[in-house]
Amino acid sequence: MTNAIPMQIDIVSDVVCPWCIIGYKNLEDAISRLDGEIDVKLRWHPFELNRDMPPEGQDLAEHLKEKYGLTADQSADNRARITMMAENVGFPIHFSSDSRIYNTFDAHRLLYWAGKEGAYGQQTALKLNLFAAYFQGGDNMSDHGVLTRAVEDVGLSPERAAEILASDEFAREVRAEEDEFGEAGISSVPTYVINGKFAISGGHPPEVFEQALSEIARQGDEILAEAESEA
Repeated sequence: MTNAIPMQIDIVSDVVCPWCIIGYKNLEDAISRLDGEIDVKLRWHPFELNRDMPPEGQDLAEHLKEKYGLTADQSADNRARITMMAENVGFPIHFSSDSRIYNTFDAHRLLYWAGKEGAYGQQTALKLNLFAAYFQGGDNMSDHGVLTRAVEDVGLSPERAAEILASDEFAREVRAEEDEFGEAGISSVPTYVINGKFAISGGHPPEVFEQALSEIARQGDEILAEAESEA
């Protein structure tokens, strides 16, 4: 990939956001279509859909009714649509009558740690593992046992994870990132920030991502060529 254009994609998302995993799988598809044209580095950043959610969580249907005013029928229709779209991207999502939504702050602390101290790719692996734990396993995203197992499954240290979870380590850094992106105007997820300049929000189809990334790469190629000509 020596001729590929370097590209940094910062993904702002939450692990209990279905559109975040749907959007990521579509982004992943788009990146694979542009293989050889772009050399992508991914970095994940925290966004909490529900900062004040207690550790035990809340019934999902009840939560959607309180937060968005959805009726039971609207909530069911919404889940059916999400389930279909997730199936289409190859990431089955399982909702049930007792599905719950949870506090995700500790998950974000571990993701921050994985990005800071882990090898490249381990943060993405952990993020995907957490998506699977929640959407396919129905696991509690604030349960330290669940989080530690997710860490161990991707080759990170469960002992280090337990140490972090037992303290407030990386709490300040996670809050700082949440505030930073909030102040930048990001109020919904997923949001993808490309090369620190271009923002794309939502779970778009692969074609939308492919077109956007291709255009950004073209601009980067032109800037690189101009710089080389002036050297």
